[in-house]
Amino acid sequence: MTVASDVTIMQLDEMVAELPAEDRVAFERIFHVTASRGDLVPPASMHDWISERFGEPELVRHQKIVKVTNVVTLEGVLFNWLRSSRPVWRQELNLEEELERTNGDPFDTPFELTPEDTFGRVESEWCVTASNIAKFDGYHGIVIFREKNPLRFTREQLHDYLNTGEKWAALAHQSDPSAKYYLFLWNCLWRAGASLLHGHAQVLLGREMHYAAIESLRRSALLYEATHRQNYFEAMFTAHELVGAGFRRGGVRVLANLAPVKEHEVILMADEMNDELKDRCYETLACLRDRLGVNSFNLALYRPPLAPTHESWEGFPVMIRIVDRGDPATRTNDIGAMELYAASVVSSDPLKLAGTLQDALPV
Repeated sequence: MTVASDVTIMQLDEMVAELPAEDRVAFERIFHVTASRGDLVPPASMHDWISERFGEPELVRHQKIVKVTNVVTLEGVLFNWLRSSRPVWRQELNLEEELERTNGDPFDTPFELTPEDTFGRVESEWCVTASNIAKFDGYHGIVIFREKNPLRFTREQLHDYLNTGEKWAALAHQSDPSAKYYLFLWNCLWRAGASLLHGHAQVLLGREMHYAAIESLRRSALLYEATHRQNYFEAMFTAHELVGAGFRRGGVRVLANLAPVKEHEVILMADEMNDELKDRCYETLACLRDRLGVNSFNLALYRPPLAPTHESWEGFPVMIRIVDRGDPATRTNDIGAMELYAASVVSSDPLKLAGTLQDALPV
């Protein structure tokens, strides 16, 4: 489905109500959508301030909030476009100057100032691995980019980072066959949790069970399939496609997540880890960086285990999840108690994001 350019996520409840009956059933097997109205009475002394920041005062007096819940995974979000217009303290940031101030950090000379794993390092044209000195898990490495500026990535470099992570995982698994559960993470800049500005990703290989969020997703998908006799990931893509938030590029399914963890969340899904998925990953990151001004983001690569396990991974795709973590020049954090303990609150529009991605990702 192609969504008209003037349709927004704030009309999602109306869009779902107008779907043909069969399509609406398919959508509502994945998502529950409701809308509510928040009313308030501002004093006359605030009218000019409201008009300057939000435009029409009536939009503030009577606010529409759209609540979307993935009823399979119980991920939920509240959309209110007014949240994007909140006053935010901002200080200009010059990333190149910040990077110069960090000259001499351990990643500048990784062979001298970072440890290696017991099975050695993986070295390639654009990166080299090290062992993480403060580990999340028994096998926890770092992919250190030779390009210090994490936003100056190319298609070739991104392929290399992902390929190097796969090689690291293969070596870790070879040294310990019981370690099977691979996870690739990229926290770009401090807003996303990076302790060093120098570009780097993290790689982990766990034992006995995949990491909790991935295992939860696997179990939710199996329960959905047992209930509806349909692969959950295909059903989730279809639900997005029905409202214009999902599309295909070759063998890769591209979703502007309707229940995002935070702003501009994109999910890429493919049947296997291949160059086509890596290309779509690069193009998505380049779109977020160049068209939407995203400078800080989290990226996670989920994939089934590297070797057979007692639990079923049938139908579980290779997934890449990417989310915007906000402007590094602002002091306001993008995650608070609401996100940690209730539901995400998001101001970006998945339908607009999907349109931008469709235009940016070549057919």
